[in-house]
Amino acid sequence: MDTPVKPQNQFAFHLTGKIHGAGLEPIQDLDLRPALLAPYRDLAALRHDFPVVLDARIGGPEFVRTLSGVVDGVLRDVAPRGIDGERLRRHGLQLETAIRRAIAGGASGNLATLWAAAVASVGAREGDLFEQVLERATDALHIDGEVLGCTPQMVPRLMTHAWRFARHAKALRFHADLARLTLKVSDILRAAYAHSQASREPDSLRQSLGGPHRGQFDFSALSRIVGKGVPRDELSPTRRARLVNVLHVLEEQCFVAPPGAEDEGTFHDYVFDNCADAARAWRERLADLTELVKAMAIAELEIKGRYAEDEHDAVFEAFDAAALTAVDLARFPDYLVCIPPGRNDAPENAGLMSMLSSGMPVKVLVQTADLLDASAIGTGQFAFGVRSERLATSAMALGGMFVLQCAASNLVALRGRIARGMACAGPALFSVYAGAPQSASRLPPYLSAAAAMQARAFPAFSYDALAGLNWAERFSLENNPRPEDDWPVETLEYGDDEQQRVSETLAFTDADFALCDARQAAHFALVPRASWHARMLPVANWLALPEAEAVEYVPFVLAVDADDALQRLVVDAKLMQATRRCLLLWRRLQEHGGVHDSHAERLLAKEKAAWAAQQQPASPAPAAASPAGAAASPAGAAEVPEAPATPEHSRDEAWIETARCPSCNECQLINDRMFGYDDKKQAFIKDLKAGTYRQMVEAAESCQVAIIHPGAPWDPKEPGLEELLVRAEAFR
Repeated sequence: MDTPVKPQNQFAFHLTGKIHGAGLEPIQDLDLRPALLAPYRDLAALRHDFPVVLDARIGGPEFVRTLSGVVDGVLRDVAPRGIDGERLRRHGLQLETAIRRAIAGGASGNLATLWAAAVASVGAREGDLFEQVLERATDALHIDGEVLGCTPQMVPRLMTHAWRFARHAKALRFHADLARLTLKVSDILRAAYAHSQASREPDSLRQSLGGPHRGQFDFSALSRIVGKGVPRDELSPTRRARLVNVLHVLEEQCFVAPPGAEDEGTFHDYVFDNCADAARAWRERLADLTELVKAMAIAELEIKGRYAEDEHDAVFEAFDAAALTAVDLARFPDYLVCIPPGRNDAPENAGLMSMLSSGMPVKVLVQTADLLDASAIGTGQFAFGVRSERLATSAMALGGMFVLQCAASNLVALRGRIARGMACAGPALFSVYAGAPQSASRLPPYLSAAAAMQARAFPAFSYDALAGLNWAERFSLENNPRPEDDWPVETLEYGDDEQQRVSETLAFTDADFALCDARQAAHFALVPRASWHARMLPVANWLALPEAEAVEYVPFVLAVDADDALQRLVVDAKLMQATRRCLLLWRRLQEHGGVHDSHAERLLAKEKAAWAAQQQPASPAPAAASPAGAAASPAGAAEVPEAPATPEHSRDEAWIETARCPSCNECQLINDRMFGYDDKKQAFIKDLKAGTYRQMVEAAESCQVAIIHPGAPWDPKEPGLEELLVRAEAFR
C-alpha cells in the first residue's frame, strides 16, 4: 500500500529539488515518458515522414521524397479497384513497414536494394502469390536513391543533397551563358581572321584546302591574287588582345563544372566541414572569380558592339572584388559548410557570424546535438557567445540572409523552405536539432526531435530577407503546431480504475520534453496516486497563474510507465524556471510572426478605449462655484488617485523586470556593483556605469527567466561591440 505523501513534501521538493520524507519516489530507474507519447512506442509500425528517399535524379522535381509518399504513388498507379487492388495495397504497405523496420534496425542502401530485400523477406511468409502481386508494383517504382532514417547522420546528407540540386540548376544556367559567350567571342575572332591579310597567306590557304588537291595549286601565287585589297586586320591590336584574353578566361574557368560532371576533380570543391577552411578557400579564389566575372561582362559588351575603349577600359581596369554584386555571385555555386555535431564551439568555427554577415555566398548547417545538457540552464555558449539553440534567432538580426531553424523530424515537411534557402542569393543558415544523444534519450531520434519542436524547446521558423520589405513577408512560423497558443494541446484518452473511458486535454510543455531525457530525472519526483490532491496543477496551468498565486500550488506532468499506467510527477523550481524561459522565447517568436503582437494589441486597446469614450453620454455642465470655494470636494468624498502609468522602456534602455526576479543571484556574481537586490531580494540595476556592456549581455544570457534587457551600449569605444549587439538582440 502506498504511503500517503504530505503535500508539504511535494512543495519542499518543488522548491529545493530534494526529496524530503517518505512517499515521493525518484524516477531515475523508472521507464517513464510523457503521457501524450504513449501511443508511439512502436514507431516503426506507424506511417510518418521517415524514412526518406534522396532522389538520385539530380534536377528532378524534388530532392527528397518520403517512403510513404513513394509507396502511395506506386499503389495509386498500379492498384486496380476491387479485391485485387485491396490485396495489392495491403502487400504494398507490408513492404513499406518491412523497409521502415529494416532502417530502424540499422540497415542502409538505396531504395531498389531495400525494396528487393523486403519483397524477399515478406514473400517468404506470404508465398508465391505475394511476389506475383508485387511484381507490378516493383515495375512501377520509377524512383531510386539513398534511403535514410531520422538520425543525426541523416541531416548533413539530406542538406548536401538539397545543395547539389541547387548547384545543378545554377550549372545549367551558367553553362548555357558560358557556351553562348564563348561561341560569340570565337565568332568575332574567326570572322576578323577570315577577312584579314593573315588568312590569305600561303600556309593559311594551304590549310583551308582539302588534302588530295593541295599539290595542284601554287599557293604563293594564289595568295598574291586573293590578297589584293584586303585590309591587314579588322581588329585593332588592343581589341584582339582583349578578346583573346576573354576567350582564354572563359574556356579555362574552373568554378562551375558542366552538369553531370560536378564531382570531377578538375573543378573547385565547395563542401567543407568548418568555417575557417571555407572562408580561406573563398579568399584564395576571389581574384580568379573576379577575373571571370569581368571577362563575362566584357564579352557581353563586345558581342553587342557596345564596348567603348575610352569609357570601359578605365572601368574594367579598376574592377576588383569590391565590385562584385549579389547577382554576380549568384551565378556560381555556393559554399556549403556542414559543421559536425560537437564541433560548434571549435576554434575553426568561431568566425561563423562574421562569415555570414560578410555576404559570402555560403550555406551553413549547424546541428544542435543537445538541448538539455548540463549547461542548458546555465552558461553553455556557442564559440562566439550565442547558445546554438538561439543561433538562428541571433542570425536574423544580421539581416540580408536566409535563416531556417528546424527539428530533424520536420525537415521533410519544410523541404520547400530548404530548397528556397539553398537557391537564394547570399548566405543562408540552417540550424537543425537532430535529437538528444542516444545515451541520454528515452526516445528514438525522430520522437526526440519532434518532441523538441512540440514543446517549443526548438520551434521551427524561417526568415527570408529577400521575400519582402517587412516582417510579415520575411518571417514565418510555418509548420509549428498551434502557433497561436503558448503550448500545443492534445487530447489524452485512457481508462480509469473502473475501466471507464476518460478524456483529458493536455499541453505538451518544455518540462514534458525534459522528461524524455534520462539526465533530467532529478528534476522530477513520482507522487503515488493516493497522494494526488487539488493543489497539484499541470505545468501549463501553473505557469498561467500570477506568481503570487502559483506559490500555493505544485506543478506536475503526466507520465506513463512501462505498463502504460498513468503517473504524476512533481517538477522542481529549477526546471520550471527553464520552462518559463522557453515560453518567453517562444512568445518573442510569436511577435515576430504577428501572433499576439504587443504593439498591435496596445494600439487596439487604445482605439477601443477611444471608441468607448465616444459612446459615453456627455457629462452635465458643472454647477456654479459657491462662494465658499469652487474647488471644495463634497463632504465625505475621497479623492480617487490616478492609476500609475505603466512604465515604458525603449529598446536602447537597460532595465530589469524586477518583479519577476527569482533571486538566483547570477547577475550579482557577474558584477555586484552593477546589479543589486532590493528589500524583496529581487534584482535591479544599481549602477549601469559600474560595469561593461559585455557584463550586461552575459548577465542577460545567464538569467534563468530572461528578465534582463541590455539596451544599447553606453561606451562606444568598448571592444567587441559588434559581436555583443548580436548576442544582445534576443533580449532587447
